[in-house]
Amino acid sequence: MGKFDSKSFNPQAFGRYIERVPQLKKNELVKCGALKGNSEILNAFNSQSGTGYAILPMYSLLDGDVINYDGENDITSTSTTTYERGVVVIGRAKAWTEMDFAEDISGGDFMGNVASQVSEYFDEVDQNTLLSILEGIFNMTGKNNLEFVQNHTTDITAEGDGLITATTLNSATQKAGGDNKNKFKIAIMHSAVATSLENLNLLAYLKQTDSLGIQRDLALATWNGRAVIIDDSMPIIESEGEKHYVTYILGEGAIDYVNVGAKVPYEMDRNPAYKGGQDTLYVRSRKCFAPYGISYTKKSQATLSPTDTELKNGSNWELVNDSNGKCINHKAIPIARIISKA
Repeated sequence: MGKFDSKSFNPQAFGRYIERVPQLKKNELVKCGALKGNSEILNAFNSQSGTGYAILPMYSLLDGDVINYDGENDITSTSTTTYERGVVVIGRAKAWTEMDFAEDISGGDFMGNVASQVSEYFDEVDQNTLLSILEGIFNMTGKNNLEFVQNHTTDITAEGDGLITATTLNSATQKAGGDNKNKFKIAIMHSAVATSLENLNLLAYLKQTDSLGIQRDLALATWNGRAVIIDDSMPIIESEGEKHYVTYILGEGAIDYVNVGAKVPYEMDRNPAYKGGQDTLYVRSRKCFAPYGISYTKKSQATLSPTDTELKNGSNWELVNDSNGKCINHKAIPIARIISKA
């Protein structure tokens, strides 16, 4: 059993504190439903001791021309292709130290305050990781990869006033997914973009009828039938003195997520001598975020865990392929973006 402020500390039960400074960042990308579990990824990392990177097979769809069955033509066969998908474990760690004397003279529970905020702190870390990944996949280069980038990006900043209109979302999802456009379920946007949509009466807020029969708007909105999530952490691109806002449109389960875990995720250390005594909380995290249909290549990664800068590097990403130039159809990937002035 470890120690927490010189009291018993159970790492498995850690994090049950509720009093804290209000969290202003919403970190909605982590909570929006775009993440889904993947047992195949989890099994790959659990079965390979100490690995931080794995290549998984991904089956292709049936293809090939049908044969005219007329008693004259031979029936010929083709075989399916196996694609390869690279996935990486992203490790992050942090520590906080509080002094005994600070609590003695103030009566405050400083380490308790730290403990109560760890979960939301790592939500923000995960959101930054996801935003880095999304930036990285839209930085991909190469013919097949650019087919995804170009078709899954709708940039309207040079059109008219550059503002989102009533047709923007429908056009963007059709451009990205064709007849699979209904795979896109969630739009995550900056509040400036949401305000523009509100001004155009394009956001439909869900309603609730209370016990008195009075109907009220909820803080949940839809846009052309897609759930809208408002989060000011969404990217802002500065271009020639103008702000361009990135809105991500995602399908449910667009990104596979696995909490791989660390040997010791939470750990307390006490130094009773230093300046009268101090406690340090150490937190370690190892997680895998893998966009559907996109492979992490690890071409530019210096250590066993990629930094956010490395995740933003387009050379570390490519469409899932069979190593012979055949790639997954980009329309199957439910990830797109709109770039607008608001």
